[in-house]
Amino acid sequence: MTGFAEKVARAAEAVRQLFPETPLQENDYLSRKTGARVFLKREDLTPVRSYKIRGAFNFFRKALSAGNQAELFVCASAGNHAQGFAFVCRHFGKKGVIFMPVTTPQQKIDKTRLFGGEFVEVKLVGDFFDECYRAAIEFCESSGGHMVPPFDHKDIIEGQATVALEIAAQLPAGRAPDMVLLPVGGGGLAAGVTRYFAETGMTSRFVFCEPAGAPSLRDSLASGKWVKLAKVDNFVDGAAVAEIGREPLRLLKEFPADAVRLVPENRLCATMIEMLNVEGVVLEPAGALAIDALKDFSRKELKGKTVIAVVSGGNFDFERLPDVKERALRFEGLKKYFVIRFPQRPGALRDFLELLGPDDDISRFEYLKKSARNFGSVLLGIESKDKRNFDLLKARFDIEGVQYHDITDNETLGGFII
Repeated sequence: MTGFAEKVARAAEAVRQLFPETPLQENDYLSRKTGARVFLKREDLTPVRSYKIRGAFNFFRKALSAGNQAELFVCASAGNHAQGFAFVCRHFGKKGVIFMPVTTPQQKIDKTRLFGGEFVEVKLVGDFFDECYRAAIEFCESSGGHMVPPFDHKDIIEGQATVALEIAAQLPAGRAPDMVLLPVGGGGLAAGVTRYFAETGMTSRFVFCEPAGAPSLRDSLASGKWVKLAKVDNFVDGAAVAEIGREPLRLLKEFPADAVRLVPENRLCATMIEMLNVEGVVLEPAGALAIDALKDFSRKELKGKTVIAVVSGGNFDFERLPDVKERALRFEGLKKYFVIRFPQRPGALRDFLELLGPDDDISRFEYLKKSARNFGSVLLGIESKDKRNFDLLKARFDIEGVQYHDITDNETLGGFII
């Protein structure tokens, strides 16, 4: 083995102090659906329900073994890195201060405190991560603490690469998979896994899975230089970063931009609901990225192949479930929103209801404007059991002269009123 692979092997041996290797499970449902042998690397089954604990542990381990005398460690995170950091602080008995945005869900704050116990302090600063991160840096510099980055450091990457070492040992007959799907946020996991495979002679096709609203790796590879996104959709909070890490990009820069698949957020929600309902697996949005990207490949492309999808995390806040279900229904075409010009006369609502089919259900009815004398604008949400029913409904609207606008996919209007 080369130097990097040897370091990863030592990191993997050391991390066994915290938890056994996570399983590589063949998934019958996804295998039947795709025609491939689909294996899920279940990083949602670590003690903190994500792979982030691997990098945090390796960073601490190497810092302490190098004689670092810092008694205070600091990190900034809205989720999984914070929880892994807290767990490791308690393991090593080191004081940790965790900066989280004020907007962080209480569930994540509580779990972080639970994992760290008396060894961690959580500071809530700023509405957005950038503000929180700046505050963490300033605090670290003024207090003499040691900053633990979430992905942009060689020791973090080395720790994340232990996922690849486990995969290599767990594969049937030890042969390299045909395809490995990796979720990408800051890029630490992708950089570590690809480098380990390359340095141990395992040849596989890598597919990097980014949220469509945060394509920092794709844009950087396409431009041939590091790119910071001006705008990010934060829905996939575990992977929505404005800038890929500089060290991960250095290790990933030889990959072509088309090795990155951009996962639409609403389609991702459909995958999360599917895995929950069919397999009973609870995934956070970032944790479902690799599974969702399977939808980008035809059955012909995947038939007979061995495919690994890394499930990066399962820290899902169930208060988000209504939003996830809503997005999934809209993606599948089973729910639509209309703004309708409604006549202000007795019997108008009854007449309108006659236009609905037997499988159509009104889920929202709200007057947007009540001051007009003859007409009022109504926001109407309709769910149906079959997406083809909406073509029939629109045809009936047209025949009866109903004035309507389908705003289901209008992001500007949807953001304000849906």
